[in-house]
Amino acid sequence: MTGGSSGPPRTALATAAAIRAGTTTSEEVVASCLELIAEREDELHAWVHVDAELALAEARRRDAQEPRGPLHGVPVGVKDLIDTADQPTAYGSPIYDGHRPATDATAVARLREAGAVILGKTVTTEFAVFTPGPTAHPADPTRTPGGSSSGSAAAVAAGGVPLALGTQTAGSVVRPASFCGVFGGKATIGAIPTDGVKACSTTLDHVGAFGRDIRDVAVALGVMAGDLDRFAPIDLGTRPRFGFCRTPWWDALDASTRVAVEAGAEHLARFADVIEVTLPPDFAGLVDAQQVIMAVELRRNLDAERRDHGDLLSDQLRRYLDEAGASADRYDDALALADRCRAQLTDVFADARVVLAPSVLGEAPPIDTTGDPLLCRAWTLLGTPTTSVPGLTGPAGLPIGTQVIAAPGEDAVALAGAALAAVALEGSDAAFTTHRSGTSFGRPYP
Repeated sequence: MTGGSSGPPRTALATAAAIRAGTTTSEEVVASCLELIAEREDELHAWVHVDAELALAEARRRDAQEPRGPLHGVPVGVKDLIDTADQPTAYGSPIYDGHRPATDATAVARLREAGAVILGKTVTTEFAVFTPGPTAHPADPTRTPGGSSSGSAAAVAAGGVPLALGTQTAGSVVRPASFCGVFGGKATIGAIPTDGVKACSTTLDHVGAFGRDIRDVAVALGVMAGDLDRFAPIDLGTRPRFGFCRTPWWDALDASTRVAVEAGAEHLARFADVIEVTLPPDFAGLVDAQQVIMAVELRRNLDAERRDHGDLLSDQLRRYLDEAGASADRYDDALALADRCRAQLTDVFADARVVLAPSVLGEAPPIDTTGDPLLCRAWTLLGTPTTSVPGLTGPAGLPIGTQVIAAPGEDAVALAGAALAAVALEGSDAAFTTHRSGTSFGRPYP
């Protein structure tokens, strides 16, 4: 088997290549992943459902077929907010314990069409909101892996699966990827269908992916969007121009994180021209606007659960939904501000096609929280393609990710920027050694 004797290939595309080459089989890879999961699951609690026999049977079917796509035979974890017809989907709530959707979400169906094997369902916080689940950080079990895509980020970081799906309404892909030291990306809003994903906010919801290599994330996003070419990282040129954006929320970062992010920007300057980018004044209101929109739409989308099963909601979520009604009179203004700021994105990206910005306030906090999504809220509301790139660390030696952002529709640019940033941060004095197979531009799959 390629990838060494300690387990399967570490990345999704390396796994697919090994299966195509006949140096391993999907069944062998899935079996190895199941072994790795069993070794750490009692500590991590990253998975809410794994059916080993079902996964192995699907892997054997892949081995009996000609390769059908770029992820043929690759095991994938699916966040328990996303429907799977052959496995239960509970949305992180006892209300839906044992629930079996009739069909796969479109994102899952497209992964299967591309040859992926759905290994199991990963832990989500309750309805992808803020109540922490049981998942622990792979490097320090006293800390959170982030949320709401807790299990997916932890599972990839721990090596139990090379690729996993998440969702983001505030910061639920970028934040856990940042805390766990893996790549996590979301596409331009609307590029990946959200049917079959339990709705939090129709304005804000994104489907995303976690991987140990930026190319894995690019392919997963492209498969789920049904457009691989749109997500193939492009060549940005010999000295591309990046914008370094401290954002209006810079002072909220831990002092050590500000130093690390600035050091990362300095290292990026070895590979690119880095200029300062300041956001227009209107952008300072986007965090509040995102919170208003999320509160109002989440209350609307969980109305039946709140009305009929309120006793099965956590105290934290029930209070949140009760208080969300007070935001209704600010909802239209919040939407209007978002529209104004989207119109100003042309100015933001006028001098640099790619923007580098902080993604988390610091290292992963204690396990009784999922961390603050403050630095992700604005970009989620604007619908920009955004990828968390690992490479920096905090004072305890734990990962701190950095956001790479491009204008809506420029998904390939964001991914290419993330690939270059990964190279720069790998050589940073504050580098966090993460498992990835190197980075290259161009079409990242056969």
